[in-house]
Amino acid sequence: MSLAGWMGRPWISGLALAVLVLALELPDALTAASPKAVLVGVGAAGLMLLSRRHPIPVALLVGALYVMSTQPPGYDAPVSAMLIALCQVGRHSAAAASVVVAVAGMATSWWLHRQVVDDHLPTGLSIVLMPALPLATGYIVRLRTELSRRREQQAAEHAVREERRRIARELHDVIAHHVSVVNLYMGVARRMIPIDAERARQTLLTGEDTARRAMAEMRQLLDVLRTAGEEMENQARVGVARLPALVEESGNAALEVTGEAVTLPTTVDHAVYRIVQEALTNTRKHAGGARSRVRLAFLPDLVEVEVADDGPARAGGPGLGLGLAGMAERVSLCGGELKAGPSPAGGFVVHARIPLLEKT
Repeated sequence: MSLAGWMGRPWISGLALAVLVLALELPDALTAASPKAVLVGVGAAGLMLLSRRHPIPVALLVGALYVMSTQPPGYDAPVSAMLIALCQVGRHSAAAASVVVAVAGMATSWWLHRQVVDDHLPTGLSIVLMPALPLATGYIVRLRTELSRRREQQAAEHAVREERRRIARELHDVIAHHVSVVNLYMGVARRMIPIDAERARQTLLTGEDTARRAMAEMRQLLDVLRTAGEEMENQARVGVARLPALVEESGNAALEVTGEAVTLPTTVDHAVYRIVQEALTNTRKHAGGARSRVRLAFLPDLVEVEVADDGPARAGGPGLGLGLAGMAERVSLCGGELKAGPSPAGGFVVHARIPLLEKT
């Protein structure tokens, strides 16, 4: 366990404070050969063991020792113990309780100043501020600790939300694409049965194979959720190398690749495949029968992917569904930009530009 972890335990921190009080109070008491000062210092140090769990009772008891020790003869007040006890009140008690203790401490300090004439006792404004300053210090430390804990909690919640979005994108892309393809083949088979039974049978077999692949990808994604430390993109087995098969499976699309092909970073490779997959799926859903053109361009510092169809014009934006939102998130995570909307020449265009920050 780390030092911070050990110090976070109440009994460890209490023991450390007790040792600190003994180190600060006993040397002067032993030098002065004052049994009273030794007893007061040891008693105040012992109370430090409970200062975290019971800060207010400990502060009251240390305050009582402080008041008794200021009475004649001599000055044996456990100043360090009093300051630490007040700081513990500010750090481990509610704000209202801290204010009450501060007011009581200031009143007691003023009373001591009026009752005891001793050059060692503070005078003037310091009498009022002495109890308030350690309380304020403890409260500030408490606020900083709570803010740090809250930031860590928010970061953890943000990570969980991002992981949920990523899983939702994967499930959406796999299910939407394969279901739309199966639906396409079933429709073709239904129309072909009266005309060409053999071709209808082949179409049904293709649809069956597509459904089987969908189940296989679903199982791979579920396996990722059970496997710690492995990237979902690597487990999904998708990428630019599978684009020709994806385009051919769509049945009404063509692929054009320009530039010198390079090995893309895993996240970029995965994003390009999913963008094309979702764009082709949207074409089948919203512009059935339209032809699509997929263009993949490898440029020196970035990769461009564009999917355009010649179907009827339709509105773009997040309102179209989860597909475009998922594409935009993927491109944004890769540091790129996505544009999607109706083309002036008709149809719908999805265009993404993704920088190649690193090549693997």
